[in-house]
Amino acid sequence: MDSNDRPRSSEQAGFAQNSFPYPLVLLRHGQSAWNKENRFTGWTDVELTRQGQAEALEAARRLAEAGISFDVAFTSVLRRAIDTLSIMFEAMQLKGLPIVQRWELNERHYGALQGLNKSETARRLGEERVMSWRRSYRVRPPALEWDDHRHPRFDRRYAGLGVEALPRSESLADTEFRLLPCWQAEIAPALRSGRQVLVSAHGNSLRALVRYLEDVPEAEVPEIYIPTGIPLVYELDVDLRPIRSYYITDSEST
Repeated sequence: MDSNDRPRSSEQAGFAQNSFPYPLVLLRHGQSAWNKENRFTGWTDVELTRQGQAEALEAARRLAEAGISFDVAFTSVLRRAIDTLSIMFEAMQLKGLPIVQRWELNERHYGALQGLNKSETARRLGEERVMSWRRSYRVRPPALEWDDHRHPRFDRRYAGLGVEALPRSESLADTEFRLLPCWQAEIAPALRSGRQVLVSAHGNSLRALVRYLEDVPEAEVPEIYIPTGIPLVYELDVDLRPIRSYYITDSEST
């Protein structure tokens, strides 16, 4: 896939049925309360803002106008992704469609940074260091202490998981590592069965999936950015590798 076709450069395009083997749509949830406040969110379960709700409706409109529908959707267990999906499916008259919630699609865990203001943290600890935590592939933010109330072991949604599976901090590589079994065991088989799939997730879990799908070199990982509320369409070949990708926007084709 040519680097100019990577999703970092969006384009408008139609979504014709049967024009390619496997269609996949990725969507980052609409603006959340902590997006608006410029805070590290991670696994903290915050709500959508009114703008975020409007972004979900706008995504639904763009998908409908592009002729895109779905057979199944995958999402995380965090409400901002679930609510985005719910708003979209109601607007698209797809209520009742199968929705699979998986913790493996959660946002990257930001460890001890969760709840902190990004700008203030950069001023205090240094812009370069904080940007490395935010955009690099292998660098983990400072980890939560074992008894920190933010540790996911205190959240009943993860009670069925072994403590060793619950992160105290994650790099993007860690996020990709725990996401890929879900891709391989559930999402990829759904695509191969001919179902049209939507993944409603988060900035970093989707960055990890994009990195995997496009085999983005580690040095280029900081360039991957997924905006809120704009559908990203992948056309995948029989090996589930991208033929092309584009964002559905209201701009004219480039």
